[in-house]
Amino acid sequence: MNFLKHRKPLLTSTALAVTIGLTSGCGTINAGIQSGDLPPQGAFIAENGMQFNIQPLSLANLPPAPSYASNRSGTGMKNARVRELLNNSRGVADYRISTSDVLSINLIEYPNITPSNNSTNASASNPYAAGYPVDQQGYIQFPLVGRIKASGLTVSQFTNNLRSQLQRYLKYPDPQVKIVNFRGSKFFIDGAVRQPGEFNMADAPISLYGAISMAGGATTEGDSNSVVLTRKGVQYELGLRDLQDMGISASQIYLQDGDSIHINRKDRNQVYVLGEFGEIKPLEIPDHGLTLTQVIGLSKGLNPSTSNAAKVYVVRDHGQASYIDIYQANFQSVTNLALANRFEMHPNDIVYVDPTGLTRWNRFINSILPSSNAIRQLSDL
Repeated sequence: MNFLKHRKPLLTSTALAVTIGLTSGCGTINAGIQSGDLPPQGAFIAENGMQFNIQPLSLANLPPAPSYASNRSGTGMKNARVRELLNNSRGVADYRISTSDVLSINLIEYPNITPSNNSTNASASNPYAAGYPVDQQGYIQFPLVGRIKASGLTVSQFTNNLRSQLQRYLKYPDPQVKIVNFRGSKFFIDGAVRQPGEFNMADAPISLYGAISMAGGATTEGDSNSVVLTRKGVQYELGLRDLQDMGISASQIYLQDGDSIHINRKDRNQVYVLGEFGEIKPLEIPDHGLTLTQVIGLSKGLNPSTSNAAKVYVVRDHGQASYIDIYQANFQSVTNLALANRFEMHPNDIVYVDPTGLTRWNRFINSILPSSNAIRQLSDL
């Protein structure tokens, strides 16, 4: 009997100690993310060593919109060199002949010298009846003149050069030159396309639009507004929608030998919502952009029972920058909702809504109720 008298306080004390330990742990774990330690504004260094800059959201510090959003008003671009890329783009008229290309050359006044591919006079013994291939040194072998340079020249330049050479042998040289096989030029395409790989420019110079079509088009996961063209080590970030907004068609940008195209996936352009939203899920940024107001709407609004509308945060990591921006919005004011409609989201932004103090307290109480019941049961022993 004395043993039981001493045992009951001992069990109760033990249970209380365990409960304190459990509730301490539960208070840390169940409380989840907290904003209570954040300063109201300014820069600070967190315990993990990262530097943050907190800014209350206002019209004065509204961050610039990303390129896809600013393009809706006709300004900005993911890459300022797109115009340069367009200016340097070459179509059929100024395509430069490459090794392994095959040329069709006809002398109208002298059909016996250059029989046409479709001509009945074309002899099976004539090795050039199907065209004149450009060898690896960049030359073709042509009747009368012998070896003549072709690689690196436009069709017009080569035609003028050939005419000049033929004038030594013919009275009326008028060569008709065209490229029948663009075998010397290749491009590469990968990423979110149906048929990635290496492609020959076999029939004609290929535009950006044509290249994507040759690869079967973008997959359902592919983002046609996030295309990277790499040329001679320089990357051009393009978007089909962006180009349209600039009055440019992707069919106006012609590829060059060795160009590489990568189609990014849509899921790299997502916004992540955390905290007291009606629904927690990643949100995809569409081609035309996404505002903070739209994020709230697509997430079924702020939870009316648990959210602190005065503490809505947008966390924006600038990648290689030494700091991370945190924008705080107070949606207890209706006027700030209008401001949120101008706040354009960036890929990988995090939007967090803090819970109310009462919500935190209720969660804390709920976390210790099982432990309180355990104490009561032990006390009854």
